[in-house]
Amino acid sequence: MTAPVCLISGVGPGTGSALARRFAEGGYRVALLARNEERLAALEKQLQGAKAYRCDVSDPAQVETVASAVEGDLGHPSVVIHNAVGGAFGTFREIDPQILNRNFQVNTMGLLYLARRFAPAMISAGKGAIVATGNTSALRGKAGFAGFAPTKAAQRILAEAMARDLGPQGVHVAYLVIDAVIDLEWTRKRWPERLDDFFIKPKAIADEVWHVAHQDRSAWSFNVEIRPFGEAW
Repeated sequence: MTAPVCLISGVGPGTGSALARRFAEGGYRVALLARNEERLAALEKQLQGAKAYRCDVSDPAQVETVASAVEGDLGHPSVVIHNAVGGAFGTFREIDPQILNRNFQVNTMGLLYLARRFAPAMISAGKGAIVATGNTSALRGKAGFAGFAPTKAAQRILAEAMARDLGPQGVHVAYLVIDAVIDLEWTRKRWPERLDDFFIKPKAIADEVWHVAHQDRSAWSFNVEIRPFGEAW
């Protein structure tokens, strides 16, 4: 058990799976976290050294149970990627307030629970990386994103506070703003008229997360923005 360990939350069919494949290809044993056990089991079979764990990251008890299992099965993660996301569309008058709270629990509190659980081992080792995947909603509150943007903005600020705390202790914290529509089956159906260049590829996102997680400590990034070349910004 000498290979490094990467833990990824929110392992779905897009970015999460791409992240798992990239880190497995890079020699990591990967802990796959999500609520969909069927999807996790299928990916676990495809990736050597990967292990699946059903986990709702908004529940601190589940995070603790899974964290202990991961450490027992694979070892202490040197990279933790919080990719789990809760989202909803609608103006502030249209959304169900409980949905906003639920998204906050997944997006922001989930990051807090994971970081509090795994950062101490990284601090002891004097190295490690915690990366949160975000999007443009972390930077602006558009009218129809009232059930989502506040939680991503809070997530980004939490990550920044963590980075200022953990950086001097040797642990790199970064926030990746994905300013694009991710290339998924459902997004292709929603924007059927769009050409390939409109979408960002999950593999390209994973490659950038890999790069950020392995930056030289003399040149760490925190706010990282990625978008297709034709994206207006």
